[in-house]
Amino acid sequence: MEDICVVGEAANGKAAVEQAARLLPDVILMDLVMPEMTGIQATQQIKALGLGAKIIALTSFQEDEQVIPAIQAGATSFLLKDVSPGDLVEAIRAAYRGEARLHPSVARKLMDQVSAAPATARPAAGDITDREREVLLQVAQGLSNREIADRLFISEKTVKTHISSLLSKLNLDDRTQLAIFAIKNGLG
Repeated sequence: MEDICVVGEAANGKAAVEQAARLLPDVILMDLVMPEMTGIQATQQIKALGLGAKIIALTSFQEDEQVIPAIQAGATSFLLKDVSPGDLVEAIRAAYRGEARLHPSVARKLMDQVSAAPATARPAAGDITDREREVLLQVAQGLSNREIADRLFISEKTVKTHISSLLSKLNLDDRTQLAIFAIKNGLG
């Protein structure tokens, strides 16, 4: 793993914010349950500093009610702590590239939370194509570009092109927002 280097660690949320400001990491693994300051509060503060760090929220519990608050705070990915080492490394690399990762059970939890929320005015899906809709459904399920490519029998580059087009058409910033959009609009 020559492309990944641990530059620091923190025992609590307050220290995490201080370390992030001092060390300027590209990617931060953020435990959501910490003393002194929660991982969500630390994520908000780090994002407010404008450091550009991508934050992967980690929790021990699949039933954690912090999925949406963590994403709203600025986490770009949300994983369970029992994630395999290989999947964690891939999530770190994906976060560095600006991609989001959601553990499949977390994606399901997110879908359940959003679908249980009261309906609000839904933004128009614009002129997304049938293929873009298919890609959007896969993103909402928490699949990686490679997994989407394999399922839809297209190249990974084509998946990236569809995702870029969706982000532009829907005026969204990242995969996590795409997944939330799909779920809120009954597309996931």
